[in-house]
Amino acid sequence: MNTKNTLLYLLVFSVLFGCQTDKKTEGIIVKEKIQKKVVYQVFTRLFGNTNTTNKPWGTIEENGVGKFADFTDKALREIKDLGVTHIWYTGVPHHDVIRDYTKYGISNDDPDVVKGRAGSPYAVKDYYNVNPDLAIDPAHRLHEFEALIDRTHKVGLKLLIDIVPNHVARNYEGLTNPKGVRDFGADDNKQVVYDVNNNFYYNPGKPFEVPDFLNSYLPLGGEKHLMSDQKFNENPAKWTGNGSRASKPHFYDWYETVKVNYGISPEGRKDFDELPEGFENEDYKKHYNFWKDKTVPSSWIKFKDIAHYWIDKGVDGFRYDMAEMVPVEFWSFMNSSIKMKNPNAFLLAEVYNPKEYRNYIKKGKMDYLYDKVQLYDTIKHIMQGHGLTDNIPPIQEDLKDIEHHMLHFLENHDEQRIASPDFAGNALIGKPAMVVSTTISSAPTMIYFGQEFGEPGAEDAGFGTPTRTSIFDYIGVPSLQRWVNNKQFDGGQSTKEELQLRDFYKRLLNFTINSEALMGAYEDIHQFNRERTLNYNSKIVSFARWSENEKLIIISNFDAVGHHRFVLEIPSKIIKRWSLSDGKYQLKDALYNKVSYTLNVADSKGFITIKMKPLESFILQLQ
Repeated sequence: MNTKNTLLYLLVFSVLFGCQTDKKTEGIIVKEKIQKKVVYQVFTRLFGNTNTTNKPWGTIEENGVGKFADFTDKALREIKDLGVTHIWYTGVPHHDVIRDYTKYGISNDDPDVVKGRAGSPYAVKDYYNVNPDLAIDPAHRLHEFEALIDRTHKVGLKLLIDIVPNHVARNYEGLTNPKGVRDFGADDNKQVVYDVNNNFYYNPGKPFEVPDFLNSYLPLGGEKHLMSDQKFNENPAKWTGNGSRASKPHFYDWYETVKVNYGISPEGRKDFDELPEGFENEDYKKHYNFWKDKTVPSSWIKFKDIAHYWIDKGVDGFRYDMAEMVPVEFWSFMNSSIKMKNPNAFLLAEVYNPKEYRNYIKKGKMDYLYDKVQLYDTIKHIMQGHGLTDNIPPIQEDLKDIEHHMLHFLENHDEQRIASPDFAGNALIGKPAMVVSTTISSAPTMIYFGQEFGEPGAEDAGFGTPTRTSIFDYIGVPSLQRWVNNKQFDGGQSTKEELQLRDFYKRLLNFTINSEALMGAYEDIHQFNRERTLNYNSKIVSFARWSENEKLIIISNFDAVGHHRFVLEIPSKIIKRWSLSDGKYQLKDALYNKVSYTLNVADSKGFITIKMKPLESFILQLQ
């Protein structure tokens, strides 16, 4: 990275770390230290489930289910102590489930338009309540979640839940709507394909048809069910969540959901105001004021009201599913209104098109986007043995103006588990990747529950295939269950290898949230060493991070079998930036608190003799 880019990172540091945030607490202004954020994504219904039966398509009675109450004070403290700042409770809003809750006033859901037995968390049926499976007493399910919000805050964690703006369940039905709130589609004109204030798109005169099931698929694995007759009453048919306009969608369409209309006609016309030129440079307050006197489509208001409802209950932010399928102008409207209520709200979006990143950050006022198609995909290829570390530095160069906004991860509910045979087949291969992912920028880090134990996601749960922990069925997560240890949350049944891996994650994550340098400047030294350093190859990557008070050299070896020895050279521009005179400087490996290396500076150049074992990483901290 050139001097101009280094200065840009220093400017980011001064904004993010040197300048601190004012927070009012009972009339007192407290200076909040800006730190790197770490999100722990947990699939809520699986976390506390100690049942190990794991029968494919098993019921709650057969396979068990976790509850809100399983997130005890002890469990939450252990999650926080792992080095976590935010917890994303996945699957909280009430979505379709195949279980009879009619005695609580909840209508039954049709297996023909539900994926799995426990249902997809992304087919939301009621945004003003929570999944009844997660409550000890479904009649008081909302109260039980509110109690979890309080417990989460009590231990010092902030929490996120999902909002799925692009689609809802085909049978959306709000049972506990606040006064004045009407259900999605309740006021739609179903005689037309499109109206700006319709919540859905329609095929007038054509009923919905259940798709033809493929590959011997049968709902509930073929179990007999009164409603499983390959019929679902929806007339006229609505467009499907992934945009399919067919009255009979394909099996691989998102047939369990319907597309939400945000005021974009079938021809692509935007029937709402667009942001003025240059408005991407304005703050959320200006965006909020822009929309105050504008007429916006009905769906915009409905989702804004949903977000405000949960913010008012203490939710600290949202993960937005498939956000790029919704117009960026809506996000300007939505997110600016949230920030007016809570300026510190954490707003994370699933966006996969790099050409749209800056639009959704700057115009849409997103805090963070998934860095999947660049960093995650690149690191995955390296971990699988057919990618080069040479491809990592150009990503940081490309994203240098928005690096802070690109959340990093190696696992989530959509992706394969690292330890699964289709990914790396060995959780240890994730160690150098995790060091790079967490330390290469000031962006937040996200880990998926069980990742810290090397969970392989090997169970055949029913809908879908192994390698990903199922989000559609009742199942157990074996490595996590061993740590949960009959809800002692102490690792009492964990293997030695699982505890060692968790210790690595705990050391790494806790270092990152306490490091000034990781919120400061970045300089690539990988390419510099590739061009001049003997035995430094494309399995190794290195870079420097620093702030005024902390200087780091980070090196990771992605080679699963090879030992490497080389003399790492630190460019003179870094030595000068760090104001180091000729001499010897001790370096401590911050992961394991060992002073094990020496930086030799001569003629304003730095040299470190490095010995690396397979899959080893060092975070070398200048003493």
